[in-house]
Parts: sequence; structure tokens; C-alpha cells
Amino acid sequence: MQPSPPSRPQSPPQLCLFGAAPSTGNLGVSALYHSAVAGVLSAHPLAQITVFDFGRGSGPLQVRLGTAQHRVTRMAANNSKRFWRMDSMACMRLMGRLGGLGNPAVRVVRNSQAVWDVSGGDSFTDLYGEKRFWTTTHPKFLALELGRPLVLLPQTYGPFETPRLRTLAEEVTRKATVAWARDERSFEALRELLGPELDPARHRVGVDLAFGLPTTEPRMGMLDSKTKAWLGEPAGAVGINVSGLIYLDPSAAKTRYGFRADYAELIDGLVRSLVERGERVILVPHVIEPKGNIESDPEACARVREQLPEALRKQVSILTPPYTASEVKAVLGRLRWFCGTRMHSTIGSLSSGVPTAAVAYSLKFQGVFETCDQAEGVADPRSLDTREALAHLLTSYDERSARGARLAAALPQVQAKVQEQMQHLLAASGLA
Repeated sequence: MQPSPPSRPQSPPQLCLFGAAPSTGNLGVSALYHSAVAGVLSAHPLAQITVFDFGRGSGPLQVRLGTAQHRVTRMAANNSKRFWRMDSMACMRLMGRLGGLGNPAVRVVRNSQAVWDVSGGDSFTDLYGEKRFWTTTHPKFLALELGRPLVLLPQTYGPFETPRLRTLAEEVTRKATVAWARDERSFEALRELLGPELDPARHRVGVDLAFGLPTTEPRMGMLDSKTKAWLGEPAGAVGINVSGLIYLDPSAAKTRYGFRADYAELIDGLVRSLVERGERVILVPHVIEPKGNIESDPEACARVREQLPEALRKQVSILTPPYTASEVKAVLGRLRWFCGTRMHSTIGSLSSGVPTAAVAYSLKFQGVFETCDQAEGVADPRSLDTREALAHLLTSYDERSARGARLAAALPQVQAKVQEQMQHLLAASGLA
């Protein structure tokens, strides 16, 4: 009897990830990247993952999960008018139709088992203009044109105001292998987009990927000695995330988002009110840009602290970048209460069981907070004036104990959904 030939070792699975660039200063997008990569590597530690960003060239990235170090590959994909460049999405799509023609990104996508796409969580829309629409949509069509399974990770869909772009978005979601919405409100938008084409087996409702973001202990220098001491004491501290975009450009709050409330006055009043009640307040930047950049949360936080009287200023500290979304989540989990304007800062605290409020500049907050039975934590400055919004946030603070108990009761179901959807995403990608 002839011995059986040795079985050929299976090659590690290959996966592409779009819409969650790890190199931006936006820790919300970074949280989506880390959560997606962690979900894959936890199931397949040897998986070869290529994550696309808006830089140039390609290179290795290190990912730490617990005590283990993993390596993923970063590759550029840009919505550039310079269509002759290999990293131009237009070039990739053209070369893909012509067989690849030596384009390295096309080769990687074509060899992948699936293409995961999360659109930055909330950028699959024409709300920010047609160029931004195509930045998030080109990768989806590239996957479909190359015959790869397109897996749309939990995200927001729409709004789509332009009929032509809405038709293209409907085509993408209809042809995707699966498309997940990150809350019930987002799923209703997906249902409206697809109409009778909605398939309950492929079009699903889940939770934001960042609810599954693992934590990492803060590195040296992120916490000054005062902040570290506060977090280690029974009295603890509360936290506030300030949006640089809205604080530093108040006119944008009115023209772009339709604020009734004065955002700077609201945040300044909230910090002062909490300090006057005896709280220690930690300001938490979540979009890390340098001073002078209109998006800079660190600059906005510094201005909030500077406007306080010197006697109150000593009760306020600021987290010091650089740090990762996982490190911030570790800090958020030690707070007694948190208020954020950047949505993923609030997901970091909610998923850590911390009673949380939000200054919400869009409807996406409401769906996420409803997922955790925390809907009343959302203060909408588009419908509330400054005084009403401040009273709303302080009520959240005053009721933190009761709301925290409800959050604790809701989180097991949320975390179960995190696990369920990750298993479904892996299965849809041939990785289960």
C-alpha cells in the first residue's frame, strides 16, 4: 500500500482593508482599523492583511495584540487626478480591467480572499461632495470589478442627495457579498437605499466595530503625574473630548451643522461647572493634529483650559499625544463620567462601561447611544440653545450612577453582537 502523499500546507489567508487608514490623526478611524485587524488576527494569527491609506508607496506596520506582535502591510490608494500614478484609484480600476498590467495594488486585491471596506465609519455618502464620495466608492467598485467578495463592515449609509450617486451607492450595496449597518437607524437608511433588493441574509444590522477595540496600557508621557494620580485614586476623574473643528471654527458649527448653541461657550461652561462641583477634569483629544490645524483637538483643549481662572485650572489636565485609540480607551475606562463630541471617543467610553454623554452634531450619535440604552445622553446643539444643552449634559452627569447601571445591563448584549458580527464577517470572507 502506497503511503499517502504529504498534504500541502495551506497558505495563510490574504485580506484587504479599505476605509480605515491607520496613518491619519483621527483616532476614530484608527479605532476602526485596529478593531478590524484585531478581529481577523485573533481568528487567523498568520493572516496577511493589506490596509490601504492615502500616503505614498507601501511598507510594514506593527500591530500589538496583548503581548503578541503582528505585521500588516500598508499600501497607498489615492483619489488622485494624476491617473498615471500606480496608487491612483482611477489607474487601479483601469489596469484592473486590462488584466492588471503590473499594478501592485491590483495584484494584491485580486489575490485576496475578500475586500473589507468601512468607509471611515460614516463617509459612504455624498454629503461631503462628489470627490469624497468617489474616495470611498472607488475601492468598492475595484473589488467588484476584480471579482473579489466585497464585505461592507458596520457603517452608516447615506444620505445620498444626488440621484446619480445614489444609484451608484445602491449598486454597490446590492452587489456586495454582505453589508452591515452599525445601528438600527443606519440600517433603516440601508433599507431605504435598497428597497425590494434588501436581502436579510446579506444586509444586516450590528454595532460599530470600535465596540470591540482592545485596550493597551498608556505609554510613558501620555499621562502626566497629576493625571496618573487622579486615575489611581478612589475619587477618580471625569473626562471631556473637545472637537477642534467646532471649537476653533465656531462659524462652521452654525453654517455646516446648524448649531443653535454656542459650542465654545457650552464646553467652557461644562468644564467650569464640573470643576466648581469639585471634579477633576481630564480633557481628551481624539483628532491629533498640530497647532494651527483647524481640526486640532489638542489646541482646542489647551484653549479650554487657558480660559479658566488660575485657581480652577489646576483641576484640569490634558492627555499628551502621541497615543493610539487603544491607549485612549484604556484611560476612558478609568473615568467616572465622560462627555465627547467626536463619536468614537464616546464609543470608547460606552464600550468600557462608563456613563457617557455626547454633544451631537449629526444623527449618527443617536443610533449608537440607543444601542447601549443611553439615548437620553445625547445633547443636540442643533435643537437646544447653549443653556439648554448645558443643563442636558449636567443632568447626565448628575444621573451617572443610574445611567451607568443601565449601560452595564445593556453591554453584554452589545458585546455578544460584536462577536456574532465578526464571525459572520469572517465566514462571508471565507475565513471562518
